[in-house]
Order: sequence, then structure tokens, then C-alpha cells
Amino acid sequence: MFNFLTKRNFHLWFLLIILCSNFCFSQEKSKDSFKIIADQAFEKADKIKHQEPRTAIDLFQTSIDNYTKANDTASTIRAILKKAYVFETNAEYPKSYDLLWKALLLGDQLNDVGLLSVIYHRLGRIYSYYKREHKSIEYLIKALQIQKEIEKGGSITKADLVPYYYSIASTYRELNIPKLAQKYLDTCFLYYGESKIVIPRPYLEFEKSNLLYKEGKGKEALKTMEEIYPWFKENQPSYLVHFYKSWGDIYLELSDLSKSEAYYEKALTISKEFKSHIDFTPLIYERLTELYLKENNFQKAYANLKIAKDLDAKFFDSRSLGNQPLLEIKDEYRIVKEEQEKRLQEQYLKQLEQEDKINKLQRVILLGSIVFLLLLGFLFFKHLRAKHKTEKELINKTKEIEIQKARELLELKNKELAASALQLIEKDEFLKDLKSKIRVGADKLKIPELNKLLRSVSVNNNKNWDEFRLRFIEVNKGFYDKIFEKYPNLSQGDQKVCALIKLNFSSKEMARLLGISVESVHTSRHRIRKKMELPRNINLEDYISSL
Repeated sequence: MFNFLTKRNFHLWFLLIILCSNFCFSQEKSKDSFKIIADQAFEKADKIKHQEPRTAIDLFQTSIDNYTKANDTASTIRAILKKAYVFETNAEYPKSYDLLWKALLLGDQLNDVGLLSVIYHRLGRIYSYYKREHKSIEYLIKALQIQKEIEKGGSITKADLVPYYYSIASTYRELNIPKLAQKYLDTCFLYYGESKIVIPRPYLEFEKSNLLYKEGKGKEALKTMEEIYPWFKENQPSYLVHFYKSWGDIYLELSDLSKSEAYYEKALTISKEFKSHIDFTPLIYERLTELYLKENNFQKAYANLKIAKDLDAKFFDSRSLGNQPLLEIKDEYRIVKEEQEKRLQEQYLKQLEQEDKINKLQRVILLGSIVFLLLLGFLFFKHLRAKHKTEKELINKTKEIEIQKARELLELKNKELAASALQLIEKDEFLKDLKSKIRVGADKLKIPELNKLLRSVSVNNNKNWDEFRLRFIEVNKGFYDKIFEKYPNLSQGDQKVCALIKLNFSSKEMARLLGISVESVHTSRHRIRKKMELPRNINLEDYISSL
């Protein structure tokens, strides 16, 4: 029954895992499809933003919606900034502002300081269009400070700061503060050559020409503009709205009214053609008004002045319905930020409480784990120690058994040798006795036969000893090696005596076996002690037995 339930539960869990995997896969697949749609819409919108701004705005919104569905916040902000830029270039500043504040809220959530600096930079530029100098510079400086901090961290170089210095220089120039504009422009040129450049140098040269014009150096300004004009015409034709307007300003200052008028008309034509920098057109109409007044053409002057006033009211008058949200957006942002901070604070407190509980639980688990591991380690060590002790005892017992067996075998063989030696003694005794009896009855035996028999007995005696020696060496293999190694000055007779001492033979038995007197045996023992240089307190038998 248990096995059946276990098998059934296993199948249920397996099915659940497959369903979860399929769900997660489908979710990831959906996110990928949203991102693909968003990327395609973004790329298409970016290509046509100058030619077809309305279509581009719709496409950017499509990309924003799909990036949001794909949970890609960074790309969402990027699309919002692009859409805001289109509104900005078409002088729809309230809509651009609204998008920038939304991007700022998302940027705060993402906590990406790089993106925040870009948003601050854009807000600063829009404030400058409304001549709100302090707010404009505040945001532009804030953006620059963030980039400086990033540069200190080593992620970017000083050259990457050039666009931010450039924007501040342009803003000061537009606000008619040329000294500060020149200061920031000089910094742009200083950092320009350090690394990869993110803003083309002709833009810096164009700013330089505008500052030269404001200093009353119109001809120098014209020369600089003529040098950089081909680059703008080829690479940034929509920017020629600014270029032609500045050119017209210089010629107006130099009282070349026909050229000045021609360039102003070119600037308006470019603005209509590329549908860009529309907010800049009121300034052009104002300059045309000034030009026609110099020509005493009051009718054209009045017409252009009216156009300039209408456009200025449309784009920049905060009392108009279109621009009223501009003043409210910041308060809305502040309220949202305060609510966010309050929620974040509450979440932070809850998080701290939860983290405190988790930390306590972790400490308990850690302490329990340490105690468990220590206990496990102690038991394992104890087990290894007991195992090692048992193995050691087993090895020692085995060794003792082997040594005991070897000793018993050695004793048995030595006993056999001793018995063999005793037999030899008895045999020798018998032979001696036989010799004596033969000599007694020698007169009855023939002399040649008697000598032959005695020689035979003598030879057999030597053979018996050689046989005994070989058997002794076989049983006690290392004995003679040690004797030879330690005491090479021992004679063959000394070695025989040592062998018999090893077999625990008495002096009398040795004398009988060797065919010498007991005194001769004692003399041999004394000679051996002397050759071995043994002190008196060491027993010769014990010493030789230990070899």
C-alpha cells in the first residue's frame, strides 16, 4: 500500500513539475515576443522621427507598452526619452515634460544613476527654453555631477563628460551669459581629445562661432561656420535650422540684409522640411521683424512680429491650456516621491523585522548545524579510532601468533638438531668404544684392514658434522650472517662452539661432540668472549641466543 501511494505521489509531483516548467517557459517566451515587438517598433520610430513625427510617437508608445510587458524597465525609459525628444523637437513641451517625469519615476525605481543623469540633462534643457535659468542650470549641473561621480569610478572617461559641459555652455549662451558659456566650452575642448568622443567636434565649433559673434567678431564667426557647414549639411541637415539662423544673425549684425534674409528663410524651410526645431521659429520671425524694420518695410515687420508672438504664446506662454500642466508636474512628482519614500520606509522597517527573524533563525540553524557536525565528527573520529585500535590489536595479535609459531618452529627444529647432535655424540661414543675394542683385539685382525676401518670412521665423523652444520644454517639462516658481519675474526672452531651454545648444549656435551676436553671447551668460550669484547656482566649464552 505504501509503495503504491509513493509511486502515485511521484507521478503527481512529476506532472506538477512539467506543468510549472511549461508555464515558466511560456512566460519567458511571452516576454521574448513582447521584447521583439518593442525592438522593431523602436527601430522603425527612430528612423522616421524627423520625417513622420506623429507616426514615430505612436510607434514609440507601442515599444513602451511592450517593454513594460516584458519587464524591461531600462528599455522602457529609453523609449520614453525618445518619445519625449520627438515632442520636444515639435515644441510640445508639456507632453515632453510629462514623459520626462514618468521616466524619472521609473529611473528612481531602477536606481540607475546613468539614466537619471540623462533625464536631468533633458529637463534642464527644457527649462532653458522657458528662460527659467536657475532651474535649467540646477538640473544640468546635477546631471554633470552624476557623470563626474561615474567618471571617478572609472566607468567612463573625461571625454564622456563633454556633452554635459556642452549643454551647459549652450544654455548659458542662449541665456546671454557668454562668459560662463565660454568657460564650459573651453572645458569641452580640453577634454575632447582624451578618448572616444560622443559628440562631434563641429557642434563645439558652432558654439565657438556663436560666442565669437556675441563678442563682436562676426567675420571670424563666419569663417568658422563656413569650415563646418559641409559636415552639418551631410550629417545633420535638420540642425541647419540653428545654423542658418546664426548665419542670418551674423549678416544682420554686419548689415548685409539680403544675405541675412536669405538665411532666415532657409532656416524656416529646413524646419518645415524636417519638422524639427519648431520651437526655434519664433526667434527667426523676431529676427526677420528686426531686419524688415531696418529696411523700413513696416508691413512685413508687423506680419512677422505677429507670427512670432503667436508662436511664442503657443510654445512658451504658461497661461495657455497646453502649457498649464508644466507648472503642475513637479508637484505631482514630489507627491509621488513622498508616497514612494513613505512606502519604502514602511517596507524597509518590515524588511528589517523579517531580516531580524531570519537572522535569528539562521543563527539557531547554524548553531544546531555546528553542534550536529561536531557530534557527527566526534562519533566519526571515535569510530575511526576504535576501528584503528581494533585493526592494530588484530595486527599485533597476528604478529604475535606468527612470531610464536616461528619460535615454536625454531625451537622444534633446534630440538631436532639437538637430538641429531646427541645422536652424533652417541654415535661418536660408540665409534670410540669400537675403536678401543678393535685396538684391544688388533692382534687378531690384519693391520691393513684395521687402518682402512679407522679411516672410514674418521671420514664419517667429519661428514656428520658438515651435515649438522648445513641443517643448523637452514634452521637459523641469519645466525651465521650476523656472526660473520659482527665478528669476522672468529675461527671455524669458534663458530661451531657458538652454534652449539645457540642450541643450549652444555660444556660436557660440546666436548663430547667436538671430541675435545671440557677444559678446551671452557678455553674456547673464553676466547670467544674476548674476540666479541663482551663485558663480564653479559652472559655469553644469552648474548648468542639473541643473535
